[in-house]
Amino acid sequence: MQTIDFHVHLLSPEMRPGRLPRRLLARFLARWQGIDPDEFLADPYSAYTRGLVRLVRESACLDKIVLFGVDARLDRQGRVVHRDATVCASNEDLLALYRENPDIIIPFFSVNPLRPDALERIDRYVELGFRGGKFLQNYWGVDTREERFSAYFERLRQRGLPLIVHLGSEGCVDSVRACEGIAMLEQPLAAGVTVVAAHMALSYRPLTIWRALSRKSRNFSPDYFRLLELLADHANLYADLSSLLTPVRAGVLAHLAGQEQVHHKLLFATDYPVPFSMVFSPCGLPLATRVALDRIANPFDRAVAALRHFFPEDSPVYSNHRKLLQPGGTCIPARQGARPAQDSGSTSTSM
Repeated sequence: MQTIDFHVHLLSPEMRPGRLPRRLLARFLARWQGIDPDEFLADPYSAYTRGLVRLVRESACLDKIVLFGVDARLDRQGRVVHRDATVCASNEDLLALYRENPDIIIPFFSVNPLRPDALERIDRYVELGFRGGKFLQNYWGVDTREERFSAYFERLRQRGLPLIVHLGSEGCVDSVRACEGIAMLEQPLAAGVTVVAAHMALSYRPLTIWRALSRKSRNFSPDYFRLLELLADHANLYADLSSLLTPVRAGVLAHLAGQEQVHHKLLFATDYPVPFSMVFSPCGLPLATRVALDRIANPFDRAVAALRHFFPEDSPVYSNHRKLLQPGGTCIPARQGARPAQDSGSTSTSM
């Protein structure tokens, strides 16, 4: 079985590991995510892109990835006020990597709707081969319910482009909490856009972090249950499983596995390079199983193997992407031959 990872980040060419504490953390995370730590410290962007491409090509479970960067934060006049040095890769950065690897990358653009030329940018990126869009409106401070954004969503609908919308807590960049909630889906859904709700709308707060680590449904975010309802009610709404293997979201997996009425709307996704360890996961699997999963060196294959305990190989979760990425019968270019994945006991150029 091979699937598509519907949620992968391209990191910024401007990212730097920083001083000693951050360099040590960067080294650890790079190794854990299958990237050579020495190469990453020397040239983070090149090491990341080379490692990402290699991991996808080596994966026994992945066919392709949906890859995107993040646009800058703008003021109300459309002027750039902040560009995160880690996550804000440009669409041009992505285009260059896509052109080198068109058989494994499905590019999604990130265009802040506050840009005066946002609609023209959408048209241009579609002509360049981009297949959808990604919103990080909580970083941008954009309330998607504002009427001023209606033309943006209408353009996405006209173009038949799916839009991934971040929902829930954000731990990687500064975030406007008011723009994290499920209400951010209202206008794009009403406009007829095919929307992918990221992270199952799960939220957590530092003072009540124990709720996020719980497997009891009474501790899950209210937006999670509302999303389940919306998935059943809206034909144009899907949700991805990105970051559900991290400790603050993994407790929901057993419950979600039982919600079979929405499985035809769920998409396999990882949120790579966000790291996860099954050993420390509150997902409910036996410790021996979690230890064995952590021995899988390729993080994409590790994620598939872990999620198969909740969504078996024949689950539609691994094939639902076809409903979004082949509009009108459009075919995705065939991937070149993949190599078997390596486990932690195998020789790997990334270790």
